[in-house]
Amino acid sequence: MASVVYENLPPVLDSKSAQPPPPLLDGTTRLYMAYTCPFAQRVWITRNYKGLQDEIKLVAFDLQDKPAWYKEKVYPSNKVPSLEHNGKIIGESLDLINYVDSNFEGPSLLPDDPEKRKFAEELFSYSDTFIKDVSTSFKGDTAKEAGPAFDFLEKALDKFDDGPFFLGQFSLVDIAYIPFVDGYQMILSEGFKYDATIGRPKLAAWIEELNKMDVYKQTKYFKDPKQLFEYYRIRFLQ
Repeated sequence: MASVVYENLPPVLDSKSAQPPPPLLDGTTRLYMAYTCPFAQRVWITRNYKGLQDEIKLVAFDLQDKPAWYKEKVYPSNKVPSLEHNGKIIGESLDLINYVDSNFEGPSLLPDDPEKRKFAEELFSYSDTFIKDVSTSFKGDTAKEAGPAFDFLEKALDKFDDGPFFLGQFSLVDIAYIPFVDGYQMILSEGFKYDATIGRPKLAAWIEELNKMDVYKQTKYFKDPKQLFEYYRIRFLQ
């Protein structure tokens, strides 16, 4: 991991911001993102781990009120994250973390071991299912519906014994999951009185280990479970 860099984060832009759009495709590499978006957080963590704070500039938006120029001039889907690099705009967070890892300098975030790489692909493929199953459980029988998804992760964390992470050592797989797992755990414990780590010691140790890492903590916008639950409740549970 690159040495820890503490940066002054850019202001959040919304539809009323007076700041003009950046000069598109001028050779600057930009990550268009929102501090509150776990999908964007995946790429933010990857950028920071590889020490790319100077190479990849952040452009931060209000997730619910982006400037009109983003959709009109940058990314027609109007989603975040997206990356401006080498004369093109690229989207989709899982594609982007692999792209940043492969196309920029810094420590690699995937091992050479073929077995671990195969398992990484399996876990990447499962991530959308995990997100869907847990998020939909908030409107049903939470423990019953979310439990199997967390059980899957507990079992996955038992596959390799050379470290506390999914592939043993910290990798893109951990980056793909931690914004969601940690966030869901905070929401579940605060709003539903359900602790996903009970009976899942490897999951508990994994969350604890990642929360010791500055590269993750720097990207964690919501540190107070009450604040995160209220944000989520207003957006998704009304």
